[in-house]
Amino acid sequence: MKLLSLLFLTIFLGKGCNREQKQDIETAVIEYTATTRGFYQQIVVQNQKFTATKDRNGNEKLVQQNISKSDWKKMIDAFQEVDLEGIPNLKGPTEKRFYDGAAIANIKVTYKGRTYETNGFDHGNPPVEIEKLVNCITLLAIPEK
Repeated sequence: MKLLSLLFLTIFLGKGCNREQKQDIETAVIEYTATTRGFYQQIVVQNQKFTATKDRNGNEKLVQQNISKSDWKKMIDAFQEVDLEGIPNLKGPTEKRFYDGAAIANIKVTYKGRTYETNGFDHGNPPVEIEKLVNCITLLAIPEK
């Protein structure tokens, strides 16, 4: 009986220690916004779909589009690499937005009832920690030819 208990405990503890809790992007809402006086872009990703707009006043009708399976896989991988708790502390590598050299960008992630939001960073030059995720999102809004 002791041997059986020891074996069960070893297996249970072994699986519990090695298992990484992966963030499930299916339950997240990711909103990317970039803005200046003459430019506005908002991309919202949720459930393998996205909406994109360049109308800051909300007059444009939003159309939801599906994300391809390959792009969604890339986005899942990028999302799982992000430390959500660290998002508010990220610092952009450049500061062109301070003198109108770049649009001010921001990413907001709502996940499991909590919202994580970055400080502003330069559009096109995100913090390294979220660069893959931001690039996956911004590529969605580029029309296919």
